Amino acid sequence: MQALSSSSALCGTRVQAAARPAQRQQQPFAVTAKFSRIGKNPVPVPDKVTVDIQGQTVKVKGPKGELQRTFHHLVKLEKGEKVVNVLRAEESRLANCQHGLARTLLSNMVVGVDTGFTRTLNMVGVGYKAAVSGSNLTLNLGYSHPIEMPVPQGLSVKVEKNTTIEISGFDKEAVGQFAANVRSKREPEPYKGKGVRYSDEVVMRKEGKRGK
Repeated sequence: MQALSSSSALCGTRVQAAARPAQRQQQPFAVTAKFSRIGKNPVPVPDKVTVDIQGQTVKVKGPKGELQRTFHHLVKLEKGEKVVNVLRAEESRLANCQHGLARTLLSNMVVGVDTGFTRTLNMVGVGYKAAVSGSNLTLNLGYSHPIEMPVPQGLSVKVEKNTTIEISGFDKEAVGQFAANVRSKREPEPYKGKGVRYSDEVVMRKEGKRGK
């Protein structure tokens, strides 16, 4: 009996030793957001471009046109000598995200009204062609009927050699959106590469099924 009690006591000791140690109480720590590498760069303003800041609303005017945008309340805009600085209103991760985004959007506005943006599309396929008539873009993409697309205001569309579409404008978002709409009418397929693609797009090709 004595040996049995000693062994049970030993087992109890082992069980206690193998038990999970008590978790340490984690102390709260301060979260510090890193400074945005994009947002800290000032936005240069060319000589022919004027920037008007009214609170969170910014108006940019240049040779190509005029743009206006209201920015997030977590960023502050300060106008300097031929530059605009984008600052954070508070120290937080969300403010850090808005910091870099606001700087990029403002830079796109300044560049757009000064020089503009261009997006080029290529049409690959037998019988595929495009034409511009008035304010409409006509696409022949192998369907039973041509596709008519009205060109948004502020954009200009040119067609070269019937298969190259050049979309230009001072609003980068409008240029990119219309180019994406044109591409969506016949996206490039991976077997023969037919469809509408961006000029700098790489289409991953697949090998078709082989006959016996």
